[in-house]
Amino acid sequence: MFQNMQKAECRFINGTEKMRYIQRYIYNRQQYRMFDSDVGHFVGFTRYGEGFARYVNSVPATLEYVRTAVDTICRFSYEVCTPFLTERGVPPSVSISLVPPSSSLPGSGHLLCSVMDFYPAAIQVRWFQGQQELSEHVVATDVVPNGDWTYQLLETPPRRGSATAARWSTSAWSSP
Repeated sequence: MFQNMQKAECRFINGTEKMRYIQRYIYNRQQYRMFDSDVGHFVGFTRYGEGFARYVNSVPATLEYVRTAVDTICRFSYEVCTPFLTERGVPPSVSISLVPPSSSLPGSGHLLCSVMDFYPAAIQVRWFQGQQELSEHVVATDVVPNGDWTYQLLETPPRRGSATAARWSTSAWSSP
């Protein structure tokens, strides 16, 4: 099997203050040619890629097209996609449930906080008993992607006594 692939990427630094367009050409997992807007022309990485880079660098219309891609592709995409990608926030669905004791873990049951369907991934869950925060021995899963651009987290408080509340927060929203 042979695989020929082209990959284009836009890199943004400080919003649209500094943008960079990179176009890579890859054959069987080996990059053979690349255009980088910071360089301004195609560069070859294999014998074939060097020849191809020389050829496309000699075609003014092709070179002009990729040189303007920072504005026509990257700047345009940034303006269209930014509200969805960087300004988007989905508050979590939070529930606390009592998990009964099992035969493998005798003793009293424990609380489970399910934090589901939130975006972005950065979130902090804190457990309280009355006004006192319970911070030691909290057991939590990693933040897991749901496959739909949202995340989930499961967390249990320490076993000493029962926590009465879980509070969560991110930079975008926080619990009441």
